[in-house]
Amino acid sequence: MQIGVKSIIVDRIPVGASSAATVFLSDRGLLYAFIATRGGQTLGDVKKILSRMNLRAGQFLPPRANPTYFDDVAAKKFNEVFPSRRKVNDSDLIFYRTLVPYNPALIQVAEIENGVIRQYDSDAVGNWRNSVKFAYRRIITS
Repeated sequence: MQIGVKSIIVDRIPVGASSAATVFLSDRGLLYAFIATRGGQTLGDVKKILSRMNLRAGQFLPPRANPTYFDDVAAKKFNEVFPSRRKVNDSDLIFYRTLVPYNPALIQVAEIENGVIRQYDSDAVGNWRNSVKFAYRRIITS
């Protein structure tokens, strides 16, 4: 996937003990977050990091632009735990989607809550501190 970068809001801020995030605006005016870690991370980890950064996800962009990546891997993990179940529906996969490996992660951001992007800081109260002020909310039009 090719995305033109108009401006970088924050570059490689720490979002965990071994994770870093870059938040940038595309040339089409969309906000993206790129999160990478030295170890492994799952979709559940990425959701938790986004929440702590004050970012609300609009869309999780799957690796290799495979639109069924999260469902396919979640169904495989579900079948490892319940091998005799043949019919699997979306409600069965809710938990197993959070276990899908997702490193690095590219997320289209829908909103920056409170207009502040936060970063991990082990010395701060609650381990998170404000990094930069930037107001953004994507309004979907028809």
